[in-house]
Amino acid sequence: MEEDRITRLETMAAFHEDTIQDLNDVILRQQRQIDLLEEKVEMLLKREKDAGEMSTADRMEEPLPPHY
Repeated sequence: MEEDRITRLETMAAFHEDTIQDLNDVILRQQRQIDLLEEKVEMLLKREKDAGEMSTADRMEEPLPPHY
């Protein structure tokens, strides 16, 4: 009787360890995805800022049309 209980507890402990490891793997994968997405957002924001600065500089260098 006691031996069955110990076996069940050991089985549960092993199952919990596997579950925790699986959850940890998921968390690590999600963190890698978050890091990659943050890098992409930074790159896009920088690209947008650079494009805005270029268009402002281009407008300043262009002469006004004759009707102004």
